[in-house]
Amino acid sequence: MSDPVPSRSRTLKGLAVALVVAAILVVTLVLPAQYGIDPTGVGKALGLTAMNAAPPTRAETAALIDDVLAGNDDLTTTSGDGKEPTPLPNPAVHQAQTAEPKAETLVIKLGIDEKTEIKAQLEKGKMILYTWTVEGGKVYVDFHGHDPALSDKFWVRYEEADGVAGRSGSLVAPFKGEHGWYWLNVSEGPVTITLKVTGYQDKMVNHGLLK
Repeated sequence: MSDPVPSRSRTLKGLAVALVVAAILVVTLVLPAQYGIDPTGVGKALGLTAMNAAPPTRAETAALIDDVLAGNDDLTTTSGDGKEPTPLPNPAVHQAQTAEPKAETLVIKLGIDEKTEIKAQLEKGKMILYTWTVEGGKVYVDFHGHDPALSDKFWVRYEEADGVAGRSGSLVAPFKGEHGWYWLNVSEGPVTITLKVTGYQDKMVNHGLLK
């Protein structure tokens, strides 16, 4: 019968193995997670170094903000104490107004194959919210904008759809001009379009029935 008490050499071997395993765990896991030290690269692969990464600076955070409408070119900040806000990439995203937004509703009736245009006259950067619905059928719509002071060839399209019975959305005018809808009745009978616009339009322009 063998002696159940482990020998001295077996005990030392077990201790040595345990120390080696512990050392490997410290180098590959503990150091990257706790101190950001990653000599083997395993910590980065496992995402452990991110746990100890320093938070992004204010300038780095600002650089992550997309400049969607060509706002400020310089997104840096001189303050790192957290008391100064990150500069807006486009200051026009907030506009204090002296008046309440206008809420206007227009009702347009179109016979078979009739077409019309309704536009919101907007200054650059001004916003509208809109919704329109069709009763009696469906229409073709081209939502676009242009500046009457420029050539008739200058215009931009926001949306085009055929055979639809309504839409809702918003628009921030990319330039001063008229921005709105061309509708063509593609149904087999007359339709009624109800358009609701709320925002900072100067006025609504109804071009009437088009030839």
